[in-house]
Amino acid sequence: MALETEIRDALGSLSPEHVDVINESALHAGHAGDDGSGESHWRVVIKAASLDDLSRIARHRAIHAALGQDIIGRIHALAIDIQ
Repeated sequence: MALETEIRDALGSLSPEHVDVINESALHAGHAGDDGSGESHWRVVIKAASLDDLSRIARHRAIHAALGQDIIGRIHALAIDIQ
């Protein structure tokens, strides 16, 4: 299963109204953290009512928790845009 699908499926636990999972690895080719897999740098754009009443830090923690150590451990960078 592609990492993009795994990320999207894991974020489903937050019941998002909207989620985009964007692979930005090509923008970082040759930079630190580029492992050559083409799946090292990601951006998540998410809108979820379950995140609305949380602080910015708590929102990021909730997203990391939803993704879990397996996914987080396989990526170098994760940009999070919460709408």
